[in-house]
Order: sequence, then structure tokens, then C-alpha cells
Amino acid sequence: MADKMRVGWLWFDNDKGRTVKEKVLRAAGAYREKFGQMPNTCYVHPQAMAQEEQQCEGVHIVTARHILPHHFWLGMEGRAL
Repeated sequence: MADKMRVGWLWFDNDKGRTVKEKVLRAAGAYREKFGQMPNTCYVHPQAMAQEEQQCEGVHIVTARHILPHHFWLGMEGRAL
């Protein structure tokens, strides 16, 4: 069983002209530039998506109630600290 993500990077995007997937890809690109690798997980507020989970170009997008609207918590789930 994979470990839950405990450390991540928070991204804010309230642009109404972008879809959630576009926002996640934009945030993932910035994460890659900063940390040298693509994240594999992104947590979003439940109102951001109709489904609880989906995939977007290798990034697992998951809803979580503790994430504020328009915020995206990205990181590497399943890796030990």
C-alpha cells in the first residue's frame, strides 16, 4: 500500500478561464521547474471536480476536503521522506 503524501508544494490558481486539468498541468510544470521532476499526485478541493479522482498526463488528481478552493497541493505520493 502506498504511503500518503505528507510533504508537498502548494499552488494557487483562480483563473476562471482554465479547466482544472489545465491548472494542474500548469502547476505540475512549475513544480518540475522548481524540483527537477514531475509530481505524481495533486490534491484539490472537492468542488473543483465532479469525480473524486482522475488522471492527467501522469498526475493523479484527488479531491480532499482540507484543500482550500483554487489551491493545488502537489507532490510525490508513495515515497518515503
